[in-house]
Amino acid sequence: MRRLVVRLRSISPALALAPIVALVGTAPASAHVIWFCAFDVAGQPRGLDQVLCVNFEWLTGLALACLMAGCMTEGTPLGTALLNALDRVTTRIRTDTELLVRATLGFFLVSLWGLGGTILTPELKTDAAWIPWLQLAMATCLIWRRTMPVTAAGIVFLFGFGTWQYGLFHMADYPVFLGVAAYLVLSSLGITPFGIRPLDVVRYTAAVTLMWASVEKWAYPEWTAPLLAAKPQMTMGATPELFMKSAGVIEFTLAFSLIWTPLVRRVAALILTGIFVSAVFEFGKIDAIGHSGIIVVLLGIAADDARRAVRVRDVALAPAWYGGALAASLALYYVSHAALFGGLSALPVI
Repeated sequence: MRRLVVRLRSISPALALAPIVALVGTAPASAHVIWFCAFDVAGQPRGLDQVLCVNFEWLTGLALACLMAGCMTEGTPLGTALLNALDRVTTRIRTDTELLVRATLGFFLVSLWGLGGTILTPELKTDAAWIPWLQLAMATCLIWRRTMPVTAAGIVFLFGFGTWQYGLFHMADYPVFLGVAAYLVLSSLGITPFGIRPLDVVRYTAAVTLMWASVEKWAYPEWTAPLLAAKPQMTMGATPELFMKSAGVIEFTLAFSLIWTPLVRRVAALILTGIFVSAVFEFGKIDAIGHSGIIVVLLGIAADDARRAVRVRDVALAPAWYGGALAASLALYYVSHAALFGGLSALPVI
């Protein structure tokens, strides 16, 4: 019996990673398209009647079935074994999460200094010569824990500067930066306001960021057309229309999973990490620099060993919360776009 237990323990990490590897293999390598293609945020998005079509419905249904399967696994002996396996293989990441975030963010900021003329992300260009030097100073402040809040203040300032230059709707793509800033402050001071840990704050903002980005894939699939024309292998034989809908559904479902139960969010974080890392091989160093921050955050989420008792309602209410999050994301995107760029008369009609 002891030999059997040892054998099961030895293969449990493989069992944990098997579904992840399979899903990453079928998921599209996804770069942030506005870093590589022409875009117009003020342009008219595709109508909701074109987004909420038959393909969208069955893709969403399939994604929800996968989410429910993950929820039902949670709390079972198999789910506990998978969590234990994840705990073992991510021990070093978990103990050094803060150090990894500081080192990766330092790499990110130094890279922006080297690129020059960039505000936080590749497509936010600026002629202000002092911004690269500010970013280098922010990277320096990450060396000491006491000066981490200075870097956080710099991130918030640059986010505000980007909002002033490019508008609030454009910067809605990047609330994860504010989450990272909060993480730096809370980690430096060692506080957990209302019991919310620093990692939880950045986890929620990462989820919101990716949900917003997934709606963008449905609203403006034409932005990606030049990229798909140059790299047709990305579609894996699907039509560009179906590919963009499925890419958005996959991204939205994984983003929603980041705010759900421990096993679901940890597996989702690993899958998203695999997707972002695979995109680096496809799109090069700009993608590596731009996504380095969210990759290290996702690794921290995957390594997080915080657990809680899973209740029946976590499974039963998953479809309702998923549907509510989807409806809220679509409504917020389309209503805010209409209000900012088209007037309330341009509100979408299904």
